Amino acid sequence: MRQVADGVFEIDIAFVHAHLVVVDDGVVLVDTGLPRRSARVERALREARRAVGDVRAVLLTHWHADHTGGAAELRRRSGARTVAHALDAPVVSGVVAAPLTRLQRVTKRITGTPAPVAVDEVLDGDGPFSVAGFTAVHTPGHTAGHVSFLLDRDGGVLFAGDAAAGGATRVRRTPRLMTADTVAANASVARLARLTFEVAVFGHGAAVTASAADRFRDLAAA
Repeated sequence: MRQVADGVFEIDIAFVHAHLVVVDDGVVLVDTGLPRRSARVERALREARRAVGDVRAVLLTHWHADHTGGAAELRRRSGARTVAHALDAPVVSGVVAAPLTRLQRVTKRITGTPAPVAVDEVLDGDGPFSVAGFTAVHTPGHTAGHVSFLLDRDGGVLFAGDAAAGGATRVRRTPRLMTADTVAANASVARLARLTFEVAVFGHGAAVTASAADRFRDLAAA
């Protein structure tokens, strides 16, 4: 586990990141990693001197298995509220079957299939919601209901999910094979580039801990 901003920690879960945010009344998780890997989240909670019962909310950026895999178990054990966008919530909750691509049908042997989880708060617009300090930004493309979250802390911390991928020297676009709508995804990158934030963290790739919005502006202009 690495601290990337004040009270914001990045958790490695195989090839994907989840993020732990310490807040006044406990902990907020942004994504939960792969199925059957919740022990890694628990270890991170212990390292942060917290426990599963301290998790107050689980914010899901999108429905993919590597981001929602631990959500059902963590919600059951903690009583946390689950938050997702209206366009992805039916897949997260199991009401609608996941629209898997051919590649995803192959890779689910590796990722596993997440258990359905009820969505307690459905986001249908941008702006603040029930979790204080966070703002939702709808960033469709990777999935129709992909949402990024902006935390009002340390000059702004962007939880980009898979709207983009991090890197040591530059921010990259998410691979086309894993993107439902590349036109929308490019528009979402441009939208994020207009926001103000100092730090950006990603589902895949290294966090950017300084001048992160500039990296997005570079990507949008490329």
